[in-house]
Amino acid sequence: MESATQSAPVSKKALWAGRILSAVPVLLLLFSGVLKVLKPAPVLQSLAHFGLPESLILKIGILEIACTFVYLIPRTAILGAILMTAYLGGATATNVRVGDPSSIMTVLLGVLVWVGLYLREERLRALVPLRS
Repeated sequence: MESATQSAPVSKKALWAGRILSAVPVLLLLFSGVLKVLKPAPVLQSLAHFGLPESLILKIGILEIACTFVYLIPRTAILGAILMTAYLGGATATNVRVGDPSSIMTVLLGVLVWVGLYLREERLRALVPLRS
């Protein structure tokens, strides 16, 4: 019998599905963060389109990479998911503010962060049981 703080161990299928689903936002955010750190012209133009000053690009890139790395570390993955959700929420708000249709993408990435983590992390399933 499972208690309120215990859940069934992660099956291999769920673990790999969670890893694959988690890889999508991780790879996209790492790629995006690295581009912000490298500052190529198209990225600078994109930030100008969103009304963000060029002086923020390095800080935003480092923040994006840092949140992603916190998510990648198993012990801090839940904190990383919270940080990535906050980052993606800000990105969504920025996209909506300028009428950019890519706001759907940032919302979907946030969903993938949590679904992937839920599938691979026993502690999260114990905290948020979907079955009674």
